[in-house]
Amino acid sequence: QVQLVESGGGLVQAGGSHRLSCSASGRIDGSFAMGWFRQGPGKEREFVAAVSWSGITQYYSDSVKGRFTISREKNTVYLQMNSLEPEDTATYYCNGDVSLPRKPGDYWGQGTQVTVSS
Repeated sequence: QVQLVESGGGLVQAGGSHRLSCSASGRIDGSFAMGWFRQGPGKEREFVAAVSWSGITQYYSDSVKGRFTISREKNTVYLQMNSLEPEDTATYYCNGDVSLPRKPGDYWGQGTQVTVSS
């Protein structure tokens, strides 16, 4: 089994920046891609970004491309969010064992709330 623990949620002003972190532990092999998904108020959960095991390859949704950056150090994945917009308000979920580019794996974190105020 794999455990994912997120941190870094909070309240941010529009136009600001924020960073989320997710640490993975447990049975992780060399093909374990990780990613972020989010679910806004009244919306379905959607893909945000994903990164390969090596950290070399990243994928982004069109809505965050150019504003968000996903990175990885071993079993910790980060989501650097810049130029935040109120539409980015959501619960952000870390996901493990992503089938790249964007199909979620079986492992989910507990979620962390990001609220962007206008």
